[in-house]
Amino acid sequence: MGYWTTKDFNVFKKEGLDARMEGLDMQIRPKFHELGEEFSEELAAKLGREMFPHVAKHARRTVNPPKDSWVAFAPYKRGYKALPHFQIGLWESHLFIVLAVIYEVPSKTAIADKLMKQTSLVTNLPGDFVISGDHMKPDAESITKDHVAHYLTGLSTVKKAELVIGRHIAREEAVKLSKKEFKQLVSDTFEELLPLYQKMTEV
Repeated sequence: MGYWTTKDFNVFKKEGLDARMEGLDMQIRPKFHELGEEFSEELAAKLGREMFPHVAKHARRTVNPPKDSWVAFAPYKRGYKALPHFQIGLWESHLFIVLAVIYEVPSKTAIADKLMKQTSLVTNLPGDFVISGDHMKPDAESITKDHVAHYLTGLSTVKKAELVIGRHIAREEAVKLSKKEFKQLVSDTFEELLPLYQKMTEV
């Protein structure tokens, strides 16, 4: 039995805000809370600083149901959006395990400049890792030198640009992973992303 099920992914097919939020509450959020507890401790041990889990609440929504959901990890208890953060989450089409710098991060330009000087931190990631410039869209591209240059330039110069790097696992593959296999995949993915995170957050 897989940790994630087809039923979990199909929550994002439910029509209407109330039905989808109920599906999230009943099926997906309990897993996010479990993962949040476990991986905030694992990340804290590896980074030597406290890390806090933040399960998406989608609280501001009044009409449009969420198209994805996640648990994020950051070293700040009150929020994560203004900091580089790790995420585990779902779209209807796939699961994602990523490191994200979204548009609310005030140090975006400085982060882009640091990474432009050390692009190997991105280009040397495993071949199945992907990169994107918008956490609100499910699409991502393979990590090539051209793609990395494109997204880092955007992060440095475009106000709404973002940087999201990690693994996407198609729902068909995700539902085959046992709990142990899935958690190992998260652990391995975060391990690969740690040097990048440390570069982003160094003072």
